[in-house]
Amino acid sequence: MEALAERLSQLDSHVRGAIRVVAFYDTLMRRRVDLPALARASAGLAECVAGIRLHGTGRAIRFSPDGRPASAPPPAASTTVPVTLDEEEIGEVWLERPGPPGSLDDVLLERLAIAAAAVAERYGPARTTMADPALVELVVSPGSDDAARARALRLLGFAAGLPVRVAAVRSAVPLDRVAVLLCPSRPVKAAPLADVGVVLATTLDPTRLPADVRVGIGAADRPDRSWQEARSALRFTTPRRPVVRHDSLGALALLAQVPPEAARDNADVAAIALIAGSPEELETLDVYCATGSLRRAAELLHLHHSSVARRLEQIGRTLGFELTEPSGLIRAGLALTAWRLLDD
Repeated sequence: MEALAERLSQLDSHVRGAIRVVAFYDTLMRRRVDLPALARASAGLAECVAGIRLHGTGRAIRFSPDGRPASAPPPAASTTVPVTLDEEEIGEVWLERPGPPGSLDDVLLERLAIAAAAVAERYGPARTTMADPALVELVVSPGSDDAARARALRLLGFAAGLPVRVAAVRSAVPLDRVAVLLCPSRPVKAAPLADVGVVLATTLDPTRLPADVRVGIGAADRPDRSWQEARSALRFTTPRRPVVRHDSLGALALLAQVPPEAARDNADVAAIALIAGSPEELETLDVYCATGSLRRAAELLHLHHSSVARRLEQIGRTLGFELTEPSGLIRAGLALTAWRLLDD
């Protein structure tokens, strides 16, 4: 110890101070303190208000240097550091220093953020959105028994008796961000399974999603059945309809069960494949099938209705039937959907 003390005495004051800060937080972690105790101790060390907020709760924990909860409205933080766990930002820590930052504030906040992440992981389920794919797969797999599924849900942080909704996601946007947008109030967990992202949540609200995110949402009460429905609904999504709820498909959901070979051999589906070579014609057919109205399709395509009528006439010749007839509109819509399912 004397040798260590002698070496420390030879270091400059900043380094000695940094070592003391590290030792201070090491001691707190050995004592297994909770977040309020961590914020209280940090405020005493920094001699100013210290705060901790986890995104999962949204609640700010603020303490004054005298050890009491800070009651005044928080001013702008003088220094803020994110709290990360498993490479995901789960919250933030900060100091409310009225003057210029202290020389050791960066070190203090770095150690406080590390300690806060450890506390969040230790007490209850981790506050991260991304979950262990093995646990998520256990929840949605049809081969899991009820006891294993219930245990996996409990480990993921879902209380017994809560409904669990399932969504299937394809997107260039990071899956954890999509999950939080789908369910900002938590609990929500996400994991990639093969080529599709799975999101488990108590509620799902797709209204906040960016336009380029595709989501299928299951409706069944059991997570395994809901996952199958969600994957099926995902196949029906399009740029014009990026979010599909399985219970909104009705009889259209039966198309997902048609064998691919049978769909390819169908003359109407084969004709759609020919039309797909012309993006303009394909978009015109898509909008017309979605609206059922020539004039409404012209408005959405920003074309004169006579131009849309000429395109539909040409498409009808390729298909071999009249699109403006009710039966032709139904045939075209079914063929277009079946062709898209082949592309999945």
